[in-house]
Amino acid sequence: MRALVYEGVETLHVRDVPNPEVGPGQSLVRITASGICGSDMHAYLGHDARRPAPLILGHEAAGIIEGGHRDGTRVTINPLVSCGTCPACRAERSNLCPERLIISMPPREGAFAQYVAMADDNLVVVPDHVPLEKAALAEPLAVSWHSVRLGLETLDHALGANALVIGGGAIGLAAALALRAQGIEDVTIAEPNEVRRAFLTDQCDQRAVAQSDGTYAMVIDAVGYAATRSLASARCAPGGVIVHIGLGEDMGGLDIRRMTLQEITFIGTYTYTPRDFRDTCSAIFDGALGPLDWIEQRSLDAAPQAFADLRAGTVAAPKIVLDPWA
Repeated sequence: MRALVYEGVETLHVRDVPNPEVGPGQSLVRITASGICGSDMHAYLGHDARRPAPLILGHEAAGIIEGGHRDGTRVTINPLVSCGTCPACRAERSNLCPERLIISMPPREGAFAQYVAMADDNLVVVPDHVPLEKAALAEPLAVSWHSVRLGLETLDHALGANALVIGGGAIGLAAALALRAQGIEDVTIAEPNEVRRAFLTDQCDQRAVAQSDGTYAMVIDAVGYAATRSLASARCAPGGVIVHIGLGEDMGGLDIRRMTLQEITFIGTYTYTPRDFRDTCSAIFDGALGPLDWIEQRSLDAAPQAFADLRAGTVAAPKIVLDPWA
């Protein structure tokens, strides 16, 4: 099969590689759509020790099962693999499993390839009316759905019900959509990139600003740099909640004194539970997250340039989705 192989810092090549071996309880999925995630970009830039070269990246994927009794079934992939037996897994919080990993982390190759072998329990059937390139958004949408759910479970709604999302990439936009789907209508996205901000406003019907002011009951940091954490600390209202998704850099930014004096809650969130993934898929299939028409599709051969364009900040669309067969 053909696959996009990460071979070193800012180095990607399309190669012929062996087809994946299908184990017990697994299906072979013919990948038709695979999105580029921020974590793929971190690996591409050499910033993710969990993804050493050489490696097939990619974990936001959908496709069609080939072979077996489910041959021809359209599915989207929950890429989170866990042990299934620890207390976290038994509590349906497999995102906290100490053995957790996501495909595109060794020893599991990723989904920038024509085929992936995946456990049947990690496959969600996609209705015929939903395009597979939109079903491939289930993974990043589930990240934000999970984060919003945790934030809303903590938020004291008597203190306010508005939200600021920092970062207008796929995770930030997904957070804005999840906030509205879960009952928060007053949502602002802070996005400094003018090209992306215009896209969010004109194509996604979002309130996007270059710089935010005022305070918000909930602030979602979908970027995760010291500067964005500093902004979250400043913009979160007394008694409010900061929900942290982004993994841009490890240290700095939080105003711990203000957070303490104003009783601001900080929640770190990682991926999603199986329930969150299923609920996100249902929301996609039912149209609760909108038309999801904010993707840009490219071929696998065009992927190296897609990564370079993302690196240069010249991509307006929040998500590029690759087609390994184009």
